[in-house]
Amino acid sequence: MAQFRYEALGEGGKRSTGVLKAETRSAALEQILGNNMRPLSITEETEDAPVNRSARVSRGGGSSYGNVEVFLRQIANLLNSGIPLNRAIEIILREVSHPATRKQWSAIKNDIVGGDSLASAFSRWPGSFPPVYVAMVKAGETGGFLSVVLEQIADFKVREEDLKGRVKAALVYPFLLVVMAVLVMTFLMIYFIPQFSSIFEEFGGSLPALTRFIISASRALIRYGIFIAAGVFFIVAGIKRVLSGAAGKKAVERVLIRIPLLGAVILRFGIVRFCRMMGTLLESGVSLVMSLNVAREAIGNQSLSEAVSAAVDRVKNGISLARGLSASTDLFPPSVIEMIAVAEESGRLDKELLRLATSYESELDRQLRMLVAVIEPVLLFVMAGLVGTVVIGMLLPVFTLQELIK
Repeated sequence: MAQFRYEALGEGGKRSTGVLKAETRSAALEQILGNNMRPLSITEETEDAPVNRSARVSRGGGSSYGNVEVFLRQIANLLNSGIPLNRAIEIILREVSHPATRKQWSAIKNDIVGGDSLASAFSRWPGSFPPVYVAMVKAGETGGFLSVVLEQIADFKVREEDLKGRVKAALVYPFLLVVMAVLVMTFLMIYFIPQFSSIFEEFGGSLPALTRFIISASRALIRYGIFIAAGVFFIVAGIKRVLSGAAGKKAVERVLIRIPLLGAVILRFGIVRFCRMMGTLLESGVSLVMSLNVAREAIGNQSLSEAVSAAVDRVKNGISLARGLSASTDLFPPSVIEMIAVAEESGRLDKELLRLATSYESELDRQLRMLVAVIEPVLLFVMAGLVGTVVIGMLLPVFTLQELIK
């Protein structure tokens, strides 16, 4: 049994290190995930010195989503044709032209030729193959249905990217409106208002309060624009730093969940990702507890992930999944809990979770369209209100121009 030194993030983002024994690197990875920790690095050690075969987990690197999806489908097709795994990867390498992609696939092939499993080879490239994919591949290799698992991962990646793409597309127009509003207001404050204010100064007299406020704001922006920009930069950097911590991120997520419409979209997005991943893992033969440990990381919301963590502890004590999730009312409505309970009794939990994911995907799409339909007029109203206030403020003295001349 080999010995592995690991570095991982525990609950609340606390970093910890340790040593554990396992048959393979994949087994060590499974132990770390089973302890509710997120691995950062896993290094195999020998009696003489550590063997760095590994496993430094990086956020970047690896191939793009499209390359990985094609790679997995090609391996699955070649395996179905009866071609051995190392030979299949060698065939795929002949058609790869991108240097970084070729380097990654070559490293995976060398690991397999060296005696490692495909799951172990994948675990060294977490940027392309997160723990959920490694767990699925390990189950496929153990159960003898590796080609099926690889196709499922490819399908999962396609659905995930499609879902993320729809969310991003829905936010493009509101984002453009915000940018346009900022540009228009900047133009008015820096160029338009100074032109009018110089005319008013020639006449003297007392300007309306709104006009004086706008002129003062314009002059402050022109004089101290650099300092204001620097202040905004540091504020944004400070907020970003707070959000990078577990406490700050959790607080913001809780606030967002309580916002009408936006909170519903966030919850539905969490349900879709959780059910899709859980169903795919269970269908691939991964154990229920292991599936829960991995799927909760896919929710993308720390508060909701903690709710699922409580369910993991209940399931470990022998409680059914439906009862374990029943306390997580923030994420799972009673109707979903009831459907999961029926699916457990009928032995169709994986199929029901995948069906729920598809159903809630359609509902999420509808809620996204509704959210955008509400945000667009609100942003237009705010933009029109700001510009209108500036224009009215500068036109008010024109209506009393005769008095100013006197």
